[in-house]
Amino acid sequence: MTIQARPLVEINQQALRLLYQELGIVDAVRFLKQFMVGLGDYTRERDALFGQKTLDEIVADMEKRRASSPE
Repeated sequence: MTIQARPLVEINQQALRLLYQELGIVDAVRFLKQFMVGLGDYTRERDALFGQKTLDEIVADMEKRRASSPE
């Protein structure tokens, strides 16, 4: 008996199709995200962005951006 190995790309495509069919796209993506490794250092980046600001200042910046952005 000979077993023909399929290319990994083909297996991945079939697996994604099955996940989408069985779980729906949103839940399939949520499922897949748990296996993905994040990049960077979240704590250091957050501190660089917001470390010196108060919560009130952050909210004020958000409101200012929202008011100035075209809809």
